Amino acid sequence: MAVRVLVVDDEPDIVELVRYHLEKAGIECVHAGDGGAALRLVRERRPDVLILDLMLPGMDGLEVCRALRRDPATARLPIIMLTAKAEEVDRVVGLEVGADDYVVKPFSPRELVARVRALLRRVREPEAPTARRIGDLLLDEGRHQVAVGGRPVELTAKEFGLLAALVRANGRVLSRDQLLEGVWGYAAAAEIESRTVDVHIRRLREKLGAEARRIVTVKAVGYRFDTDT
Repeated sequence: MAVRVLVVDDEPDIVELVRYHLEKAGIECVHAGDGGAALRLVRERRPDVLILDLMLPGMDGLEVCRALRRDPATARLPIIMLTAKAEEVDRVVGLEVGADDYVVKPFSPRELVARVRALLRRVREPEAPTARRIGDLLLDEGRHQVAVGGRPVELTAKEFGLLAALVRANGRVLSRDQLLEGVWGYAAAAEIESRTVDVHIRRLREKLGAEARRIVTVKAVGYRFDTDT
C-alpha cells in the first residue's frame, strides 16, 4: 500500500531535503507551507503521517496539532513534530498537545524516514482479534477502540499503543526503554526520550478517568497495568 506523508514547513530547503529522502524511500510527499493549508490538505489528501514544523506563519504547529486532535476524523493521525527549538520544554509541550514523536533541527534525514516507518508499523501492525475488559475499561485491539464505563475514549496512535502494551504485559513492569522500543520502534538515546513516555502516560491517564489508577508508576523502573484493583 502506498504511503503518503504531508510535510508542513515554510522553509523550502527543509521541504526539499525531506521530500528527497522520503521519495527515495518510496514514500509520496505532499507539502504545505502554513497551518491553514496543512489543515485543508489533511482533509483533502488523507496523509498517513504528518511531519509538522512548530514555527509556522499564521497558525503555528501547536495550534494545528490541537485542531487535528479535537476532530474525531483526524484524532488518530500520526504526527511527528519537526522543530528548531531544542529546549526540552518546547518538545514536551508538543507531545502534550498530541504529537506522537519529534525531531529537532538540524536532523538526520535517514533518522526521520526511519521514524516515519516505525510510526507506520505501530499503527498498521495486526491487532489482536479479541477485546479485553478490565473493570470498567474495555480495550478492543481488533477494532482499535477503547471505552470506559461504556463511553468511547479517543486515543492517539501512541496512547493506544501504550495502553495495549501495558495491558498485554499482564501486570509485569515495563521499563521506559521497553515501551520506547515496543511502541515507538526505537531505543532511548537521551533523557528526553524517556520524557516522551512520561508525557504520553500522563495524557493517557487524563483520558481514562477513574480507570487511570490501573496505570501504576514503579519508581526508577517504569510502569505496569494493575488488573486486580
